[in-house]
Amino acid sequence: MTPPTSKSKPAKKPRKPARVRPKNANPPPPAVAPDKQIAGFLAKFDPALAKKIQTCRTILRKRFPTAVEIVYDNYNFLVFGFAATDRPSSTLVAIAANSKGVGLSFYWGATLPDPHKILQGSGSQNRFVRLPTPETLSDPQVGALINDAEAQAKTPLSKSAKGYTLIKSISTKQRPRR
Repeated sequence: MTPPTSKSKPAKKPRKPARVRPKNANPPPPAVAPDKQIAGFLAKFDPALAKKIQTCRTILRKRFPTAVEIVYDNYNFLVFGFAATDRPSSTLVAIAANSKGVGLSFYWGATLPDPHKILQGSGSQNRFVRLPTPETLSDPQVGALINDAEAQAKTPLSKSAKGYTLIKSISTKQRPRR
């Protein structure tokens, strides 16, 4: 029998070491509490308008204590959505604010009954009501729309879960808030 030849596979190249963060690199910023982030979002607005936004938010938080409050500080609006889950498609209503004022947005507003014709907008899905004052949320016609939005929700709000706030997105580029 002949001895095996030393024809073996070529040696593998050594692997590159895993990338390691340089010692002089800044660590990622610590997570900021949602309440502090929201205070920063509201600080961009005129103080009177910021107070109106916060009051509307408080009224809806009391109305939907088990909802997930989804917050977007995007290019056009600061939005506080009240949803059954953390998915935007489960949003019942949302407060949308810009430098011109505050509105109550109905995510599925095109399907809501509107006998008093107070809903504005012509999109295929969303409708809204302007909120000149937070007291507008107490208007029986607006209250009926809110009740209808809750009743037609595909995912109902939990009866027992504790609601929480989720900062979903923050745009670096934004229209002026004042």
